[in-house]
Amino acid sequence: MEYFKKLLELLKTEREVDKQAYLELSQSTSIIQRRANGLAWYPIAIRGTELNKAEYITVEVERTTNTDISHQLRFGVSAALFSNHDPKKDFIEGTITFASGNRLKISLRTDELPDWASDGKLGIDLLFDDNSYDEMQAALKQAMTLSEKKEEGRLINILTGANAPTFDTDVPLYENPKLNSTQQAAVNKIVQANELAIVHGPPGTGKTTTLVQAIKTLIKQGEKRILVTAPSNTAVDLLSEKLSEEGLNVLRVGNPARVSERLMALTLDSKVAAHSSIKEIKRLKKQAGEFKDMAHKYKRSFGKAEREQRKALFDEAYKIMKDVGRMEQYIIDDITNKAQVVTATLVGANHYTVRGLQYNTVVIDEAGQAIEPACWIPILKGKKLILAGDHCQLSPTIKSDTAAKGGLSTTLLEKCIRLHPQAVVLLEEQYRMHETIMGYSAKVFYEDKLKAHESVAGHLLHTTDTPLVFIDTAGCGFEEKNEGTSISNPEEAVFLFKHLTRLVAELSTHYTIEKFPTIAVISPYKEQLYVLKEQLLHNPALQPYTHKIAVNTIDSFQGQERDIVYISMTRSNDAGVIGFLSDTRRMNVAMTRARKKLIVIGDSATLSRFPFYADFIAYAEQHDAYKSAWDENWE
Repeated sequence: MEYFKKLLELLKTEREVDKQAYLELSQSTSIIQRRANGLAWYPIAIRGTELNKAEYITVEVERTTNTDISHQLRFGVSAALFSNHDPKKDFIEGTITFASGNRLKISLRTDELPDWASDGKLGIDLLFDDNSYDEMQAALKQAMTLSEKKEEGRLINILTGANAPTFDTDVPLYENPKLNSTQQAAVNKIVQANELAIVHGPPGTGKTTTLVQAIKTLIKQGEKRILVTAPSNTAVDLLSEKLSEEGLNVLRVGNPARVSERLMALTLDSKVAAHSSIKEIKRLKKQAGEFKDMAHKYKRSFGKAEREQRKALFDEAYKIMKDVGRMEQYIIDDITNKAQVVTATLVGANHYTVRGLQYNTVVIDEAGQAIEPACWIPILKGKKLILAGDHCQLSPTIKSDTAAKGGLSTTLLEKCIRLHPQAVVLLEEQYRMHETIMGYSAKVFYEDKLKAHESVAGHLLHTTDTPLVFIDTAGCGFEEKNEGTSISNPEEAVFLFKHLTRLVAELSTHYTIEKFPTIAVISPYKEQLYVLKEQLLHNPALQPYTHKIAVNTIDSFQGQERDIVYISMTRSNDAGVIGFLSDTRRMNVAMTRARKKLIVIGDSATLSRFPFYADFIAYAEQHDAYKSAWDENWE
């Protein structure tokens, strides 16, 4: 099928570019730099070892220094244990099977630790993620084969546009007092869908609440087990927690990004550890380890009797581990059979513990951020697909410009909304923003269908406050600076914090520190972040409020909200170049994070050459929200 051939080519291009970038970075940076970039833990201490059922050794390690650095060492990724003596020679590859806090477990492709593991400093190094690409490639090839079959290819051919989805209108409608009318319509669309339903959830419209109630309804209708996925661990965690709170038996495959007892209790590791058969498994593993230790005590120059004894010990350990493997599989099968909902990332849905499971319904949340080949991994495990997300917010990151232009940046969600509008329900009522903050995004992205719920439509920081401000820095000489591959604007950053300091002083007459509004300071540019963070650090008046102030990129705030949001637009140049500010979906995310007050600071002379920003500035003027940085009375 030509559809999948093209996707395979685009994926191949993306893989090559991604791998080349990884190799260039890894070969040109020291281990200290890799640690700073979140690609390595170093040094680490080994806290324990055990044999796993594949006859490999699993090592538990702890990060002993630099514990505040964020990192990319996650469940399921490829990594290597290495020694600082000779990292290019003294290393063993493996897969991370657990990661939480400053501890992780890595399953190494060996049955014993090498001698160098007890000599010198050790570290864990992230390897290129070939596994995810392999899984995506395999899913696309399988989809291409299945598309030729009438029954197995039914859903595939609907998703690729060959056929239209069908709906069973005889299914009784469910009334749920927790939901508004469009949320209820979305649940009913999901219940009636035979193959495909789509929930388009703009910011603050309760997409997660809607999905949770829909899943609960499907379970009530008699579905034995539902697969719920998302591209990020954070999104999977949120759904797992909400579904569990509704009383459903949830199995979280993989390790949560958010470490909490409630979430950890949902994981396979935790459920296995609590199983009645686990004590016997631990006893057998210990026994197998003892046999192996005894076998390793025999040196290489020994006679026939010693050789036979060594072989007998290894054989006994092997037999015990086979029994362990069977018992572990029995426990996993028992746990998965009892689970009503299995939750995982897109690639995690094919983890070996649940690889063979099939479902009637598969859910993909945050589908607007999911690269299409990854979506096919869970899709092939079900007969019915629920896509949820917002294609008007951030799209997935594509490393290859060629692949992006070729279509890899277009998500399956976008394609299906265009192909099958009859399967889509738009959630129209939002519970986050003042109606003036919401208004511009509603007009540009959501055909003016988005409405503010009465509980938030008029909420302000205090009665005399205004919800929206655009502060124009045109003519102030706040020129942007090129910093390598990023952009900064130090003078705009200084101005922003003067404004914030004045606002905080004003609000301190209305709020105690404990009940003070939450604040986000965001910018599209990483270099500007460093400047903004520096400003916050050296501002004495704001120090008592730093626990209420977050400074980060727009991308990192998707899915979050704050009472007050400042956006530092950063770009200011004579040529009117705005770079990736031209991605209006990124600005949709930025502008819809604020609950009660949005302050946008930028240079109209640069921004207004682009129609989206010219129209936004006009919108601000219509709402008496336009201010000049020259104006002594700016807020």
